[in-house]
Amino acid sequence: MHGGGLELALVLLLAAVIAVPVFKRFGLGAVLGYLAAGVALGPHVLAFVQDADRILNAAEIGVVMLLFLIGLELSPARLMVMRRPVFGGGTLQVLTAAGVLGGLLLLYHFQWKSALVIGTALALSSTAIGLQLLSEHKALNSDFGRFGFAILLFQDLVAIPLLAAIPLLGGIRNETLTWQNVATAVGALAVVILLGRPVLRYLFGMVARTRMPEVFTASALLVVLGTAWLMQKAGLSPSLGAFLAGVLLADSEFRHEIESQIEPFKGLLLGLFFIAVGMSIDLARIAAEPTVIAIGVGVLLAVKFGLLVLIGLAARMPLRSALMLGSVLWLGGEFAFVVFNEAERASLLGRIDHDRLVAIVSLSMALTPLLMIGLKHLLGTHAPSAGPERAPDNLNDAQAQHPQVLIAGMGRFGQIVARLLTAQRIPFVALEADPDTVEDLRRFGNHLYYGDPTRPDLLRAAGGDQIRVFVMAMDDPDTNLRAVRLVRRLYPQARVLARARNRQHAWKLMDMSAEPFREVFGSSLEISERVLTALGIAEHTAREHVRRFREHDEKLLKAQHLVYDDEAAVMQTSRDARTDLMHLFEADAGDGEVAAERPASGGE
Repeated sequence: MHGGGLELALVLLLAAVIAVPVFKRFGLGAVLGYLAAGVALGPHVLAFVQDADRILNAAEIGVVMLLFLIGLELSPARLMVMRRPVFGGGTLQVLTAAGVLGGLLLLYHFQWKSALVIGTALALSSTAIGLQLLSEHKALNSDFGRFGFAILLFQDLVAIPLLAAIPLLGGIRNETLTWQNVATAVGALAVVILLGRPVLRYLFGMVARTRMPEVFTASALLVVLGTAWLMQKAGLSPSLGAFLAGVLLADSEFRHEIESQIEPFKGLLLGLFFIAVGMSIDLARIAAEPTVIAIGVGVLLAVKFGLLVLIGLAARMPLRSALMLGSVLWLGGEFAFVVFNEAERASLLGRIDHDRLVAIVSLSMALTPLLMIGLKHLLGTHAPSAGPERAPDNLNDAQAQHPQVLIAGMGRFGQIVARLLTAQRIPFVALEADPDTVEDLRRFGNHLYYGDPTRPDLLRAAGGDQIRVFVMAMDDPDTNLRAVRLVRRLYPQARVLARARNRQHAWKLMDMSAEPFREVFGSSLEISERVLTALGIAEHTAREHVRRFREHDEKLLKAQHLVYDDEAAVMQTSRDARTDLMHLFEADAGDGEVAAERPASGGE
C-alpha cells in the first residue's frame, strides 16, 4: 500500500471490524479473525501492506500491555504461591520440548548449536494467543488455565538467556555477553523491584488528586511503556519489565483504575499484533513446499501436545484438563520470530530454513484456535467425566480471586458495611473516588481501590460480572443514582443495595429496582427507642413499638412511591398514614399493654 499512515490505519481498523464479528458469529473466536484479516491484507493476497515486520514491531506494544495487566492480577504473595508450577512445570515443559524438537532437527540436517537454539525457540508458546484463547473460553481460572499461565510465565523468563546465547553460539565476538551487560540487567531489575512500588504509588496518588482522567490515562501508559523501555535498554525483555510493574501495583489502591485505563489500548494493539502475525505468513513458501511445511506443523503440534498432556497428568490434572492444556500451548510463539531473525544474523540459520520455520510457527498459531474449538467440542460431547471436582478448593480459590460483593463509596456509611463483611471473612471489592480517603483508610489496613464507580470500564475491571451484591454507599445522591443506573444496565441480575439521602432519593432508587436504605433512618429509630425507655417504658415494649413503626413507615414509603410524582397524593397519603399510626398505638394503649408494663410510680 502506497498511501500514508492514515490510509493504512483505516484499512487495518476496517479489516478488524469486519473479520472479528464474522468469525465470532461462527464460533471461531477473535484471534482467528485477526489472523485471517492479516493474511488477506498481507503481501501475498491483497498486498495492502508490504512491510509486515514494521507493523509487527509496533504492535508488540500490545503484548507488553497484556503482560502488564497480567501482572496486575498477581500480587507478590500470589506469585510466591505460584513458584512451583512456574519453575517446576515451566522448566519441565521447556527442557523436554526443546530436547525432543532439537533432537529431531539434528536428525534433519541442523548442527547442534542451531538445533539447540531453534529447538528451544519452538518449545516456547504464544503468550498473546494462549491467554486470549483462555479468556475467550472463560478458562483463565480453570486448573489448566492457571497451570498454562505459569508455563507461559516461565517461557518469558527463558527468552532472556536464549537471546543472550545466540551471539555466543554463533561466534560473534563483539556481541558476546559481558559482565557489564549482566550488571546493567541486574541493576535495572533491582531498580524496578526495590523502588517501583513506592515511586509508582506516589506518582498515581499525585495524579489522582488532579481529578483529570486524561492525565491518569497518560500516567498509566507512561508507566507501562517506560518500564518496558527501561528493561529493553538493559538487555532484558520489555514484556518482563511491564509484567514486573504490574506485579508491583497489584496490591495498590489504584489497581482497578489503572486496569480500566489500559484495557482498551491493550485490546486494540493486541488485535493489531495478531493481524501483523497473519501478514507474516509466507503463502509463497507454503505453496512451494506444502509437504515440508505440513509435516513441520504436524510434528511441532504433536510433540508439544503429547509432552504437555503428560506434564498435565504428572501434575495430577484430570485427563480432560491435561488435553485442554495441550490444546492451548502446543502452538509456536511470537518470540520464535525474534529468535529466528537473530539466529540468521549469527549464521546459525540459513534463509530457506528461516522462511520454512516462520511459516511453520505462523501456521501453528493460525490453526490453534480452530483445533482448540474442535477438541473442546469433542471432549464436551464424547469425553467421560474425569471424576469428582475438588469443590472446596475451587470454591475458596474463586472467592479469593473474585469477591461477590462490591462497595462503592467508603465514607462513614460504606465503612460500616465493610467492617461487618471483614469480621465475617467475606471478601469484597471497595471503590472510593477520593484519593485522600483511600490513603487514610489504607493506613488502617483497609483493602480498597481508587476509582469512580460511575464508569463502566472500572466496574468491569473490578470484576463486575462476578459480583452478586452491589452496595452503593456514595454520599452524593446524583452520583449514587448514576452508579445504580449503570449497574442496572450492565448487570441486571445483580442485587443492588443503595444508600438514600431522603424519601425522594429512595423513590428514585426504587424506580431502578434498587433497595434503598435511608442513611439516618436506622439510627433515628435507635435513639427513639432509647427515648421511650428513658420515659419508663419497658425495653421489649419499646423495641416492639419501634419495630411496628419501621414496618409502617416502610409500607408508607412503598405506597408513596406509586404516586410520588403527584404532590397532592403524597400529602394525602402522609395524612392518612399519620392517622393510621396514631390509631395503631392507641389500640395498644387501650389493650393495657403499655400501662401494665410501666412502673406504678411513673404516672402520666
